[in-house]
Amino acid sequence: MAITRRIWLAALAVLPLAGGATGARAGEPVVIFAAASLKNALDDASAAWMKQTGGTARISYAGSNVLAKQIEAGAPADLFLSADEAWMDSVDRAGGLRPGSRVNLLRNALVLIAPAAGMKGADPQIALAPDLGTTLGKALAGGKLAMANTGAVPAGKYGKAALEKLGAWEAVQGQVAQAENVRAALLLVSRGEAPLGIVYATDAAADPNVKVMATFPSDSHPPIVYPAAVMKESKNPDADSFLAYLKSAPARASFERQGFTVIGAPGSGH
Repeated sequence: MAITRRIWLAALAVLPLAGGATGARAGEPVVIFAAASLKNALDDASAAWMKQTGGTARISYAGSNVLAKQIEAGAPADLFLSADEAWMDSVDRAGGLRPGSRVNLLRNALVLIAPAAGMKGADPQIALAPDLGTTLGKALAGGKLAMANTGAVPAGKYGKAALEKLGAWEAVQGQVAQAENVRAALLLVSRGEAPLGIVYATDAAADPNVKVMATFPSDSHPPIVYPAAVMKESKNPDADSFLAYLKSAPARASFERQGFTVIGAPGSGH
C-alpha cells in the first residue's frame, strides 16, 4: 500500500517540537529531516530560530539513508539536511528538491574513539600507520569496532573508505559492529560495549564518555559535506526562513561550537 502524506503527518505528530518551545504561533511547524550527527548543533540553532521568529520546528533525526528513503516514499518533510551529498542526490533524482534551494552547509572530520573510562592523564593516541589493521586488532582485543552501517549510512561509508585507504579494512571487517546511525555507534563506545568506534569529530566532542584516539586524514575518505535543501512539495513558508537562518552568523556560531566547519565562513577555506 502506498504511504500517504496523511499517514506520515500522523506519525510525525508524535515527535516533540524542537527545543521544547511553547506558545507557538498558529500554523504548521516546519518539519526537518536531519542527519543524526547534527542533533546537538541543530537543536541549538532551531531553538534560537524559534525565539527569533516565533515559528515552530519539528526535527526528525536518523541516518541520512533512512531519511532520504522516507522522503522518497512520501514523508512530508519541508527541509532535508544530509550528512553526505549522495543521499541528497538520491532525493534530487527522485524529483524531491525545490530547484535552486540546495546548499552545502558544513564539513566534518572522522575520528577513532574509545571509552574515556580509565583513561587518565594525557590523551591516548593510536597511530594510523603503518599496519593499522594489526594495530586495531590488538587494540580491539577480541571486541567490536563500532561503526554506522558501512553500506548506507554516510559515517559508515566514510569510515569504511578510510580503513580501505589505510589498508586496514580486510583485517577488521569481521569485528565491525554496524549500527543504524552514527549516534548509535557512538553510544556503543560511550557505554563501554565496544572498545573502539569510528564517528564524526563532532559526535566525539558531544559525549564526555569517549576519548579521541586518532583523527583520520582528510584524504583517506571522500570530503564530509552536509548539504541542505527545501523539499519541492513543501508549502510551509517557514522552510525558507529556517534554511536562511542556518546560513546566518548566529547559526554559524551554533555549528562551530559543536566542532563543524561552516562552508563559506571566514577562515574556513571553502
